[in-house]
Amino acid sequence: MSIRRIHKYIAREVGVPTLLALVVFTFVLLMGRILKLMELVINKGVPALDILKLFSFLIPSFLVITLPLAFLLGIMLGFGRLCADSEIIALKSSGVSLYHMFRPVLVLAFLTALTTGLLTLVLGPAGNRSFREQIFNIAAKRANVGIQPHVFNDEFDDLVLYIDDVDKKGNVFRGVMISDQRTGSSPSIIFAQQGRIFSDPQALMLTLRIENGTIHRATPGKEADQIIRFSTYDVNLNMGQQLEQAEKRPPKPAEIGSRELAQVLFSDNESPSEKTKLSIEFHSRLIFPLAPLLFALVGVPLGVHSQRSGRSGNFSVALLIFLGYYLSFSLAETLVAESGFPVALTLWVPSLIFLVGGLYLFQRAAQERPFSFGTLPLLFRKGRKGVGA
Repeated sequence: MSIRRIHKYIAREVGVPTLLALVVFTFVLLMGRILKLMELVINKGVPALDILKLFSFLIPSFLVITLPLAFLLGIMLGFGRLCADSEIIALKSSGVSLYHMFRPVLVLAFLTALTTGLLTLVLGPAGNRSFREQIFNIAAKRANVGIQPHVFNDEFDDLVLYIDDVDKKGNVFRGVMISDQRTGSSPSIIFAQQGRIFSDPQALMLTLRIENGTIHRATPGKEADQIIRFSTYDVNLNMGQQLEQAEKRPPKPAEIGSRELAQVLFSDNESPSEKTKLSIEFHSRLIFPLAPLLFALVGVPLGVHSQRSGRSGNFSVALLIFLGYYLSFSLAETLVAESGFPVALTLWVPSLIFLVGGLYLFQRAAQERPFSFGTLPLLFRKGRKGVGA
């Protein structure tokens, strides 16, 4: 068998379980958002097509996590099966070393790393930003179209809106009455001659601007109501918890484009705490694409070494490696954000540790010296002796 056919065979053994795991893991993460988004369909009457758009905007941010995990699991399952069926031994007997077997995995790792880099640097921020804008567009559309004359519209949180008439274009409301329960102990009844809804796409805010009216507010402990006359009055509209979160909050670092993020980091307009958050986001976008390369170094020797544990054992090992990597990165983020550790040095330490560990494991596997966790104390003792000498 030619070396090219061997490389294709190994690539297929790794690629097929990777694709299957990618679909499963991404679907599992999406399930957490399905219930919240389905509430918009059932309770708010949002079209299903708009919900599908929201799902498409969420997928890039999920693939940043599921793609490296699926690739690691594909390596563990692929090499675990090859070793369990003694195909690794047959290949070595034919003169194919582990370094040659690693070449197709390295190619797949580079392709996965490039895809992950595209997700973290371009598609992920764009998807997060589009998700927020789509939520706002849904709110703006429903606010303009959903309000009907001679109907008590209770689509807004703690606010009931009634209008006598609306113009043909649906932009101007006439004879407006609002029951505002958002003030808590002193609810208000608002009457106005006319009103209009304004949307601010930049700030993601919906505002009902009413004109020439009065506010009747009950005052606790007093018999007479408080009456306030106005010529112009703005009422902020909230479209439920899911839409309200997108309308009120400022843009998160994950929603800022990579180019804009770099420009903000080199400017002096942000506070030190905000600049730290942006620095963490910027470095994470550079670090996460390296995960497939690190997982390739770790996954191949462990997949060869754990042939007796079966597929369930390989799945557990892959999950532990993945959790170890991302938990160590989360710890580094906490040290930077809470304890003031240097951003670049601290965030890159977990990747450097995995790089050194992966090279060590791969060298031992290539030399047919199976790794055992019992060798770690021996390495530490040798290191202490070297320091003591």
